[in-house]
Amino acid sequence: MTSTLQLTYLFDPLCGWCYASAPALKRISDTHGDRLRLMPTGLFVDPRPVSHIADHARTNDGRIQEITGQAFTEAYHQGVMRAPGGVFSSAALTRALVALGQIAPALEPVFLNTAQTARYVDGQDTSRADIVAELAARVALDAGVALDADILRVQIEDDPALEIETDRRISEGRTTMAALGIRGIPQLVITDARGTRTLDSQTLYAGGDAVLAALREPA
Repeated sequence: MTSTLQLTYLFDPLCGWCYASAPALKRISDTHGDRLRLMPTGLFVDPRPVSHIADHARTNDGRIQEITGQAFTEAYHQGVMRAPGGVFSSAALTRALVALGQIAPALEPVFLNTAQTARYVDGQDTSRADIVAELAARVALDAGVALDADILRVQIEDDPALEIETDRRISEGRTTMAALGIRGIPQLVITDARGTRTLDSQTLYAGGDAVLAALREPA
């Protein structure tokens, strides 16, 4: 593997197709974590009533589960997507991810995977700052870093510095997408001796072995 390899993962924490690529991202993180950078794009940061997208999401989730085997439980479909007064927003998740990244970038993909499992499998509403803060504190503790979930919740909800840094990260992600002509997510941007290119999303959905094979392809 070339020493010039750099990998940039463009995503949103509430993107169902990003959850579809979670096994691939975990494998990339496990094997090339020091060369991996997560770049949120802010696709779903603006809040909306979850009821407005529940039917569309269920159809989309069914396609994802059929193609990739990633699970979407009734606890999620009923407890999150049909929750009265529920809100759909990735703002809290994105800010928590950025906050953890300021401690150690390696925590970011772990947190993303943890949050996806919490939502789609366990049925936790990860648009809520209190739930997100608990998940982030648990991820940090597993890595030997003690974080107070209540303090982190306040930071997620009302920390100007964290908001500014999150907005900067999102802006960088959107700029990268525009520069490369990328429209949808998830996308893996590969930079190596061959230059910069994007990996076909279907390869991401095929899992870690497919992605690693693509990285090994000769110029």
